[in-house]
Amino acid sequence: MLSRSIALTLISLCLLAQPASAELDSGERAEVRAIIQQYLVENPELIREVLTNLAQREQRAELDRALAVARQDEEDGLLGNPDGDVTIYEFSDYNCGYCKRVFNDLRQVLSEDPNVELRVKEFPILSDSSVVAARAGLAAQRQGKFENFHIAMMQSVGGISERTIQDAAKLAGLDMKQFAKDRVDGAIDARLSVNTALARQLKITGTPALIIGDVIVPGAVSAAQIKELVAVARRNNNS
Repeated sequence: MLSRSIALTLISLCLLAQPASAELDSGERAEVRAIIQQYLVENPELIREVLTNLAQREQRAELDRALAVARQDEEDGLLGNPDGDVTIYEFSDYNCGYCKRVFNDLRQVLSEDPNVELRVKEFPILSDSSVVAARAGLAAQRQGKFENFHIAMMQSVGGISERTIQDAAKLAGLDMKQFAKDRVDGAIDARLSVNTALARQLKITGTPALIIGDVIVPGAVSAAQIKELVAVARRNNNS
């Protein structure tokens, strides 16, 4: 009788339309198929198990592809150490109160761990003013002054207004004429579309959402939890 692990492997190969071995002759292949067929008759629940395993592998592969895209993006707003050994990605909306809460914890992590980089992916989903603010954040990044702009925006109280954005831009020391020009650049809207598509791939539907290593964390978490995930990601990077 086949062991369960061998049976699962053979069934998986058959479902993927691959021969159990390219070196088997037609008689041997027929014998293998007969053994598998008999095993399935006696253990029909294995089909569901194999299909579930295949679906999980496909979902993991899709997630890995989306994470690879996230890591290749060089237009995110940057904070922390760009040469750090661990990068945290955050999908964020300037009108999100939970984003402002978790940002304080993220700043604590960055201040205590000089080898962490934070990349902010503008994901304006809460209101029209969120989109306006997200454009402003990407415009600030073009001048290399995203960090100060982002801090000012995250420290603002209440909903985002044009006054909020202008005050943050001035505090960040932006060239205001260039800032005004960049904010309406079509390339910035294209970047926001890329972020939205990426969030959909990652099944991210709200803010904040963090990616630390291979872990996606929906919602606000504490500094201690972020540090723990950073430590895991660092170990995995060094393994």
